[in-house]
Amino acid sequence: MAENETILTAEGLKQLEEELEVYKTVKRKEVAGRIKQAIDFGDISENSEYDDAKDEQAFIETRIIALEKMLGNVKVIRDVKETDVVTLGAKVLLRDVEFDDEEEYYIVGSVEADPDTNKISNESPVGRAVLGKSKGSIVNVSAPSGFVQYQILDIS
Repeated sequence: MAENETILTAEGLKQLEEELEVYKTVKRKEVAGRIKQAIDFGDISENSEYDDAKDEQAFIETRIIALEKMLGNVKVIRDVKETDVVTLGAKVLLRDVEFDDEEEYYIVGSVEADPDTNKISNESPVGRAVLGKSKGSIVNVSAPSGFVQYQILDIS
């Protein structure tokens, strides 16, 4: 993996491109309008609206630069159709050996990770543990409370 490479699914790439477009075409104009309006209020030395708008402008410009940098060095991972081992882009059905709970995770790059939607990073403890393993394997994952054992039930 190249240094500073951004690993994304096709869906993740589309989302970042859309986010960048919104920042460039919508957010920039909105904040420019807020700055102009704040200047119209008069003395900007003690104008909180102006300060807030300038802070937001700085955030927007920083985010645009970060997104452009990420998108400038993207590696798109393909959706996995059928595989014998866990790879980036795979969906993995895991069973907690101790509690017999099942959970399905989608293994993605760190930029796209979203635990709320079961998208976990290849760099996360669970992601690292299952990468390269096959169906039926049992993996140990370090957790704050000790080790958790998962069995890989399915890979798709």
